Amino acid sequence: MPHPTIGQRLIILPSVDSTNNYAMGQATAGNAGHGTVYFALEQTAGKGQRGKTWVTTIGENIMMSVVIDPHPLKTSQQFLLSAAIALGCYDFFKNYAGEETRIKWPNDIYWRDRKAGGILIESRVGSEDWQWSIAGMGININQTQFASQALRPVSLKQITGKTYDINALARELCTSLENRYQAIRHPAQLLANYEQALYKLHQTVKLKKASGVFETTIQGVTPSGQLITRDTLERHFDVGEVEWVIRD
Repeated sequence: MPHPTIGQRLIILPSVDSTNNYAMGQATAGNAGHGTVYFALEQTAGKGQRGKTWVTTIGENIMMSVVIDPHPLKTSQQFLLSAAIALGCYDFFKNYAGEETRIKWPNDIYWRDRKAGGILIESRVGSEDWQWSIAGMGININQTQFASQALRPVSLKQITGKTYDINALARELCTSLENRYQAIRHPAQLLANYEQALYKLHQTVKLKKASGVFETTIQGVTPSGQLITRDTLERHFDVGEVEWVIRD
């Protein structure tokens, strides 16, 4: 039996601590199947990568989580899902913000050198089986004032000067995610598309590992999601092993 499409069941939450937490609870209780989307107007404790928080203004941005049944992907193929979700967000944002939209490894959405969105995928994996994943995403749409500039934020409104209907855009995002989710069955093409959208591809950047900062050139990603760079030699980095050093 085919999966329901992403967003076929879209539930709007006036306020929630975290859409990922809520979606996890619903999936664990058996109340949410593949493609169910939880879209919040307010998040009081939004989560980002590596324990960071994601703070947005009420009703101005897209904050949503999607329940994903990853089968028939294997646990060793988790990066394919990450790439598909990132590409779905990239397609959606690029449609409005244009060609300067990129995916900053592993799965942030960037416009020029500024962060427009972030993705957090949390999975439930058993000893032999990948049971389900929650793909959470926050994308800046109408917000123009940010409490902190630490993450170098930018919104669609700041880029285009237009105000958007976030409910309508959330449904558009679901369509983009569904299209890329279907592309998982063609992993080589999906990874090629991901690399083509990669921020700073073939450019020299500064990365930080532990307390050291070094220059290296972005080459692409491995099928398992490691970042490939080259300087005096080719290097492979796991997610969380290095940080980007980006300055104005």
